[in-house]
Amino acid sequence: MKKLALMIAVLFSISMVACDNGQSKEKSAQSADKNNQVEVLYFHGKQRCVTCRAIETLTKELLESNFAAEMKNGEIAMKVIDISTKEGEKTADKYEVTWSSLILDKGGNVVNLTDMGFSYAKSQPEVFKSKLKAELTEILK
Repeated sequence: MKKLALMIAVLFSISMVACDNGQSKEKSAQSADKNNQVEVLYFHGKQRCVTCRAIETLTKELLESNFAAEMKNGEIAMKVIDISTKEGEKTADKYEVTWSSLILDKGGNVVNLTDMGFSYAKSQPEVFKSKLKAELTEILK
């Protein structure tokens, strides 16, 4: 009887290790994918000006037209973050953001495009898209 209980305990332990091993490998793969993903983060507050709205709109347009495949396969993900919410505030703290901002992040390689966005989004939208496209192309390499 003791041998049977011992055998069951050993088999149970082995199955738990095997199950955990698969989960660890899966988590590692997800983590590696996350490090290769470019996050396009657009931060905004409750009140938004015309330029702030233009940055968001033009960024979405560019991603949908020039980076649709990368969006579909998960290489690029866009997140619109309201910093006036608790969840948004946490993310804003991570990036040290206090107002409307446009940031690219690929595994900790952070590119802040806020100044560029405010310089061109409203007055020269094609220049904004061109510069954003160049930055995205570079960070994807």
